[in-house]
Amino acid sequence: MPYLSPVTLGVILIIAGVLLALFVVILSIAKTDNVKARGGAVVIVGPFPIIFGSDRESAKVLLVLSIVLVAALIVLLLLQGYF
Repeated sequence: MPYLSPVTLGVILIIAGVLLALFVVILSIAKTDNVKARGGAVVIVGPFPIIFGSDRESAKVLLVLSIVLVAALIVLLLLQGYF
């Protein structure tokens, strides 16, 4: 099995994220229902997430996603031998 360098894996994940974001935007444009917009953002400083959300439900979803991302980061760092 060929080994992917961390840089290659990072580039692949960034491209996949951009494509996923474009796909979601296209789907949301295609829906013309009367929908209330909700959203939020996560800024991860070190292992600590800072979460902004327009409502509680968005903040909860972003909290779960940020915990998953930090856990994935720790696992990847453990696999690379940084700890």
